[in-house]
Amino acid sequence: MALSSHLTPLPIVAGPTGSGKSELALHIARRLDGEIVNYDSLQVYRGFDIGTAKVPEPERLGVPHHLLDVIEPSQHFTAGDYARMARSSLQDIAARGRIPVMVGGTGLYLRALLEGLFHGPSRDPAIRERLERRAEKRPLSLHRLLSRLDPTAAARIHSNDKKKIIRALEVRLLQGRPISELFSEGRDPLTGFHPIKIGLNPPRELLNARLDARTVRIFEAGLLEEVQGLLASGVPRDAKPFESIGYKQALLVLDGRLKVEEAVQSTQLETRQYAKRQVTWFRKEDGVHWLEGYGDDPDMQARALALVGGELAF
Repeated sequence: MALSSHLTPLPIVAGPTGSGKSELALHIARRLDGEIVNYDSLQVYRGFDIGTAKVPEPERLGVPHHLLDVIEPSQHFTAGDYARMARSSLQDIAARGRIPVMVGGTGLYLRALLEGLFHGPSRDPAIRERLERRAEKRPLSLHRLLSRLDPTAAARIHSNDKKKIIRALEVRLLQGRPISELFSEGRDPLTGFHPIKIGLNPPRELLNARLDARTVRIFEAGLLEEVQGLLASGVPRDAKPFESIGYKQALLVLDGRLKVEEAVQSTQLETRQYAKRQVTWFRKEDGVHWLEGYGDDPDMQARALALVGGELAF
């Protein structure tokens, strides 16, 4: 269909880790005189490069990249924070007559950007402390409490996902209303842009093999040394990005609790599982044009450009 003249096209590349999203986004950006906007929740952190497969500067081929290395590792950063920063970047890019091209693997960040988030109450340290103490004494009691106070939210949140459970209870206690009700109110969807979603979904067995090989390369490229450097620079061990796949295994190696071979195997397994969850998430997104291949495949790149071109007024 022809694109409305008052909307800025917004190509979005989605899919599992290791599927070649960065390569495809870069190809699209170069062809459309565009700029890359990241929506990966780990690549926003400074210093976390090897384990996040961040595209090195020389490989960006002169294409501007936004929302990489913008947050300190110890800084609290939410999907709402991301949405505000990303919208600012999109507006800036569009104002300069360029086309923003979104790429990443964090579905929540993309959803926050496109659909907006509900404006819930601020965090309450006192309530959180009480809930944390209860969780320590009776780990599953918080989910049971949520089941009574907000059954809809409890059905959507895994019983082991303590952070989401605490947030849902916090909102319920502060607002007197379930978070599941508030989710549908007060959202501010993105305006002025025409999203064009392209999803990559290569064959699972081939992707798993590629992910296993990439994990080996990440460790060989110096993941352990990167983590040592981050710790030496003062990044606290409990910083959020250290909880991610690969980095938590690297910490265990440095602590002498895992051998390198065991860390590689653990990282490979968790990465394959994560890729599967990503596909499940993005399959629920509306309007995604799925390509059954890799983003570095010239045929997939040609198909993606054709999809984008079909919605532009060429």
